[in-house]
Amino acid sequence: MTKTISLTLKIWRQNGPGEKGRLETYPADDISTDMSFLEMLDVINEKLTLSGQNPIAFDHDCREGICGMCGAVVNGRAHGPEKGTTLCQLHMRHFKDGDTIVIEPWRARTFPVIKDLVVDRGAFDTIIQAGGFISVNTGGTPDANAIPVAHQAAEKAMDAAACIGCGACVAACPNASAMLFLGAKISHLGLLPQGRPEAARRALNMLQAMDHLGFGNCTNERECEAECPKEISIVNIARLNREFFKAAFFSDQT
Repeated sequence: MTKTISLTLKIWRQNGPGEKGRLETYPADDISTDMSFLEMLDVINEKLTLSGQNPIAFDHDCREGICGMCGAVVNGRAHGPEKGTTLCQLHMRHFKDGDTIVIEPWRARTFPVIKDLVVDRGAFDTIIQAGGFISVNTGGTPDANAIPVAHQAAEKAMDAAACIGCGACVAACPNASAMLFLGAKISHLGLLPQGRPEAARRALNMLQAMDHLGFGNCTNERECEAECPKEISIVNIARLNREFFKAAFFSDQT
């Protein structure tokens, strides 16, 4: 038999950018513990709609933990209390009957609130546009596959490429730093031979874009690593720093 719980939700409501926000309280009764967190919000929104109230705006898409669209701060934790879990994959069985749950959007100047729990993460797109790609000609698929890639390098690159760009690292960091996101992007391209020709330019351009957008710097607090739903390691930040220092040194010599 499916277990149900009753909760008290304190949810951030904000009508739009620049508007004053506030926490509003909603009862959540008879919530199945088999539901995901977003399914629970769907139930609340259905009740709000039927009663003539505005539903809660929140980001979602695939609901499979792979698109990076969802995200909210749940009781002070980005994506909620479960390690290595996106908000859409967080299930209500991890909460207890009678719990009070506070749900807020990402808190960072670089992620302005659009409405309620929805934030504008376009700053990440700007960073990617600054150099998070490979433009050199590597030929067709067979040609690219013909380039030898060491197994260890391939594994590290794939680990870094697991980043879904959800922004939890920024929301968790006391400096609102995007260094873990940037480190993952620098690593997954720079570790592969196809990405090496543009490695120096990539590191300089993407870091410059990050600074220009107003993200903070890394002070090794490691909240980003702890809250990342894909468990990206801060080793990638160290690799980013090495790439940047090498690029900055050689650019100064020319």
